[in-house]
Amino acid sequence: MLFDKGELEKIREAKKQWEEGPVKKALDRFGVTENPARFYTPLDVENFDFLEKVGFPGTAPYVAGQFPVPAISLSYSRGGSSGLGSAVKRRAGRYTGFGSPEDTRDFYKEMLAKGYHAGGPNLAFDLPTQTGRDSDDEFAEGEVGKVGVTVDTLRDFEIIYEAFTGDMDLDKIASNWTINGSTNIILAMYIVLAEKRGIPLSTLRGTPQNDILKEFVARGTQIFPVKPSMRMTRDTITYCAEHLPNMNTISISGYHMREFGATRTQAVAFTFASAMAYLQLGVDAGLDIDKFYPRVTWLNFGGGMEVLKEVAVRRAARRVWAKIMRERFKAKDPRNWIYREVGGILCGFWTATKQRPLNNLTRAVIGATLAAMIGESPIVEPPYDEPLGLGHSLEAQQLGADAARIILEEAKLCEVQDVFAGSYCIESLTEQMEKEIWDILDGIDKMGGAVACVENGWMKEEIMRSSYTYQQLVESGKEVRVGVNKYTGAEEIEAITPRTLPYDPQRRMDVEERQIANLKKVKKERDNEKVQACLKRIKEAAQDESVNLIPLFVEAVKEYASEGEICGVLKEVFGEAI
Repeated sequence: MLFDKGELEKIREAKKQWEEGPVKKALDRFGVTENPARFYTPLDVENFDFLEKVGFPGTAPYVAGQFPVPAISLSYSRGGSSGLGSAVKRRAGRYTGFGSPEDTRDFYKEMLAKGYHAGGPNLAFDLPTQTGRDSDDEFAEGEVGKVGVTVDTLRDFEIIYEAFTGDMDLDKIASNWTINGSTNIILAMYIVLAEKRGIPLSTLRGTPQNDILKEFVARGTQIFPVKPSMRMTRDTITYCAEHLPNMNTISISGYHMREFGATRTQAVAFTFASAMAYLQLGVDAGLDIDKFYPRVTWLNFGGGMEVLKEVAVRRAARRVWAKIMRERFKAKDPRNWIYREVGGILCGFWTATKQRPLNNLTRAVIGATLAAMIGESPIVEPPYDEPLGLGHSLEAQQLGADAARIILEEAKLCEVQDVFAGSYCIESLTEQMEKEIWDILDGIDKMGGAVACVENGWMKEEIMRSSYTYQQLVESGKEVRVGVNKYTGAEEIEAITPRTLPYDPQRRMDVEERQIANLKKVKKERDNEKVQACLKRIKEAAQDESVNLIPLFVEAVKEYASEGEICGVLKEVFGEAI
């Protein structure tokens, strides 16, 4: 306890006198009945135990920081990102990908040559690829190459990765793939590509998103029903444990749920519930939690503009997850009590507005500033032009990068870890957030866990309800969005900057025609008898739940079977997600 009972009583009496005296006089003077601002005191954290509730950075419960010294602080103390040397290559670069494989390859080549891109590819796929459909599928019409790069067969992967050779070859970089339902097919392509280049699988590094449960509740790119989808995730975990020791198996994310409308505590609780379901897959397969969990990564929980609450919910999340790993999964290594997240984006992306878009830079800077104060990287995202269309301008990227540098090197906010440790306000809010998270998790457990709550629609309905409630507040004006529902008069100025896109939008105009022609050519030149034999084996093996399908995907991909063809035979066995 920070104060003994006698001191707390003195504070309680002094607070009462303050509220009945100066506060009441001020409220009466302005004609209001309730104080619009709250002042926190030791009374809000009466039972606060520093070692139990906060601890030191890099020690349980990791509330003050997941690492003893933040990596971002180390990098800048060594002269900036250039001081990290080969470590920069071993992480994926900025989220990118558009048009045809040739378009994305050329984009990477140009960006690498100009120094705009560091590390391996962080691929965004178009919607047909994300949903397991080929470019010539009737449901793909109008979507090929639009929100990401299109990938139908190994041929497309081979072309994209022509930009990564030599000292940027597969064994020297890391790749990220934002794909979920068809993760294992994309992973199979990477495996075959490495084999063709003579690169040992043990050297491959990368991260597929592979967080399928959040697709059912927040994004909608699921391909198969829930249970066979979870089987595919199990296959990733077990296959990588045996063959790809340096490959992350999943990137668990609450970001999409928050963007879809979940509250901050819902986003954390639903994400943790999903994470527990994924980890249980590995445990049930006989894997040691302390051995396979290090290959599990996290994106982030999204965010919002009430940044003090965002700070609190992240600190609470660290404490909750440490307890889950220690008590539920019996992880023995304390380093496995943390969740390795990108973090740093406390304001979220949904807060960005199309109206007066430069205000989005202010929003992102506020979020990044507070992130730096709790030991996270001050990532100034999203770029201010996020709502203006896909493809962040070079100007927006530069402003974001410079803002982060100012936070780091001018404001020096990363020189102190967890500025809020012991704050009456933040510690009180952290306790509140932790309780809310546990209440939601307990409810999910009583309903049978995350898989059951996804299958019966409960989790998605809860998010939709929260989203509707928030939108009502915005439309009523109770929740202010500057430049959207307030401060919109004719006297307001629309400030703009030039926008130089890093790619040619015209190249997306004919991508569908070009890609369909390429796919037709691949199908004509491959050995179709071998392809059909591979697809038949996949269909047969899919009927046995115990079989890991990835080796069969590798065989099929090697013969240039398409993603759509593989997903097609799986649908015949698994059915299709509704």
